[in-house]
Amino acid sequence: MQPLDRETCPDCDNLEALALDRRGFLRGVAAAGIATALPLLPVPRAQASPTPKSPAETAVKALYDTLTDKQKKAICFDWDYKHQQRGLLRTHVSNNWHVVDQTIASDFYTAKQKGIILDIFKSLFNPDWHKRLFKQLEDDSGGKFGTEQNIAIFGKPGEGKFELVMTGRHLTTRVDGNSEPHVAFGGPIFHGHAASGFNEKVGHPGNVFWHQAKLANKVYQILDPKQEKKALVLAKRPAEFKVPLQGKSGTFPGLPIKEMSRDQKEAVEKVLLSLVEPYRKEDVDEVKACLQAQGGLDACSLAFYKDGDLGNDGEWDNWRIEGPAFVWYFRGFPHVHIWINVADDSSPVLNSRNL
Repeated sequence: MQPLDRETCPDCDNLEALALDRRGFLRGVAAAGIATALPLLPVPRAQASPTPKSPAETAVKALYDTLTDKQKKAICFDWDYKHQQRGLLRTHVSNNWHVVDQTIASDFYTAKQKGIILDIFKSLFNPDWHKRLFKQLEDDSGGKFGTEQNIAIFGKPGEGKFELVMTGRHLTTRVDGNSEPHVAFGGPIFHGHAASGFNEKVGHPGNVFWHQAKLANKVYQILDPKQEKKALVLAKRPAEFKVPLQGKSGTFPGLPIKEMSRDQKEAVEKVLLSLVEPYRKEDVDEVKACLQAQGGLDACSLAFYKDGDLGNDGEWDNWRIEGPAFVWYFRGFPHVHIWINVADDSSPVLNSRNL
């Protein structure tokens, strides 16, 4: 069954361009460079990524085994299924889209299946974040979990590569048991929150992600004047879908983190720890491993954008951390959108896809 196109998020410019797959994210990437990683973010020496036996992945297999032939025809696709408009559907990401037309809360699923899907969602995130994430879904979708969310399964769980993709407004997340090597989270993901209306107020009251921006702004506050000048980008902020992995030879706006003092680097590390905090441990470990493989934070830059400063108060709503194979783009105007694209060494991914 062809996935259904629905209403797109009204706050975004050039909405057609926001319909991205990883071809757009990874095209032109060179091999990542190796540098000295910062010591305060140790990477576990054990498995640093999810496996088919991780709780979320096990639940995907359990869900798949309960699906009827009719259900599989509607929401299950071949691993490399290509959509007419979106290309390789499994790798698509956008700020507001629906991978299929059946919502999780609909009668399409049995009560047991809905419970398994809820378990999958919860297993992807830090339990301390469940309440906040459910608030985000309720604020942005007008109902409880499943009201506007959808899932699709690519490949066959238990028989090689597979990936479950969950979508909806301000949500693209994945479960893949590391079927996608070299890439964290199973591919690019997206989160957002419009907590206090379409055009949020200064300070983003009620936004579950805004504390991350406050930590980033604390970094800006401890920069010296020369560093501030480098870190604050006066040019128009990039379009939110502009988060390609550029490789070692890329150009990264803002202040190189390697030029920061020790205390400033420690403040950036606190930002990074806050950014990964919502996710399950396996994904956090994989992000850290990917970052270390492509040079650590010392290979990245931190940029703040004057454009889009909500309230013109000098508390920068739009900022990004970017390195050879790492992009975390936080856009806080008119409300919060977060684009995440992380890999360890993108060239093998490119070669495997003939991109």
